[in-house]
Amino acid sequence: MVQTGSFLRRYPRRVTALVTALMLGGGGGALALASLAPEVSDLPVRQVVEPVDVSLVSAPVTATPLNLFRSEISRNSDTADTLLKRLGIDDAQAASFLRHDTLTRQLLLGRGGRQLTAEADGQQALLSLIARWSPDDSGQFKRLIIERTPHGFDSRLETAPLSASARLSSGTIRSSLYAATDDAGLPDAIANQLAEIFSTDIDFRRALRKDDRFNVVYETLEGDGEPMRTGRVLSAEFVNAGKTFQAMWYQPPGVDSQGQAFKGGYYTLDGQSKQRAFLSSPVAFSRVSSGFAMRFHPVLREWRRHLGTDFAASTGTPARTVGDGIVKFAGSQNGYGNVVFIQHRNNTETVYAHLSKIMVQRGQSVGQGQTIGLVGATGWATGPHLHFEVRVNGVQHDPMALAQKSETVPVPGAAMPQFQQLAAHVRSELHAASTLGLAGFQ
Repeated sequence: MVQTGSFLRRYPRRVTALVTALMLGGGGGALALASLAPEVSDLPVRQVVEPVDVSLVSAPVTATPLNLFRSEISRNSDTADTLLKRLGIDDAQAASFLRHDTLTRQLLLGRGGRQLTAEADGQQALLSLIARWSPDDSGQFKRLIIERTPHGFDSRLETAPLSASARLSSGTIRSSLYAATDDAGLPDAIANQLAEIFSTDIDFRRALRKDDRFNVVYETLEGDGEPMRTGRVLSAEFVNAGKTFQAMWYQPPGVDSQGQAFKGGYYTLDGQSKQRAFLSSPVAFSRVSSGFAMRFHPVLREWRRHLGTDFAASTGTPARTVGDGIVKFAGSQNGYGNVVFIQHRNNTETVYAHLSKIMVQRGQSVGQGQTIGLVGATGWATGPHLHFEVRVNGVQHDPMALAQKSETVPVPGAAMPQFQQLAAHVRSELHAASTLGLAGFQ
């Protein structure tokens, strides 16, 4: 009884709960078991003291030097001082070196378009400056390195290979091809290639429609992970007035019947070459100022049928032959001014007029795409442009229509299995590009 009384005095609430539960359970209800554990307030409290290593607390904290990096694009107006200021660098010694260093003066100052990466310390002193650029189509880039050394600044020039990577993009025509490619973040070089690739399918000067769309996979060429230049379009799809056109770059393996390696080019995804016997334009894609139709002649001041196409372009723009042939005439002729006539097969002749400079001679063989002169305003011209004509048996024809009707060359039969595998992959890439466009990503 002593033990029981003691338990009752120590845990009265626990005993009451137990008795209540037993009473409730006697009526057939479920038996509720109350915890008989001691209350938290009754538990003994212990204090534990852990030893502390005083040396760790008193050890000095060493600050990590903070270096700052910044990227920029060089400008034609750059001097040593303006360049460093734009890079956030305040370093008189570095400015003096840039002003006097031969490599820097020759290759950086006053030269725009270089990719710049600068490293500076926390006091805005220059540690290194690297300029990268790709001067040509050799597949390499230049790297000018300026570094602070224990003995002052030093510079050196290096050459390294470009690396290629593929990018996907998509766009929709709202007003013009260039406006659409700008909206998609594509460089003009890609817009030009798109116009060239589909030039015999789509008249980009007259036949584009609002809501036409394109998907494209293209190369970017990089140096040290920085984009240096745009490569070629690898594959593309253009939907014009509801009709879909597709193309991919492909170079067949092996050699042709003449023992020459096959040239790479663009093909439809079923294996037909996109290159035809005639190009649709004698200049790179540009605005047409006067098409093959009736017009009011600006010099003769009367309505006359315009039996050619005028391509608005600045003086000095290269004019190219649209097909292989022989130069029939190269010189000055009446209203044509400086003009070149080229004879092609099947009694076809092309005319290139108002040139500022002629770059071929009579009797010379020329190949498709070869520059034969420069755009100008000679003869009966009110401004710089290229007047272009196509004549078949002496009769003028619409150059766009002639280009569309000219023959194409298919993929060699032996290469077709490989081509079909690549074409299947291209279809997947173009679908992925279109998905990005629909999702609003570029």
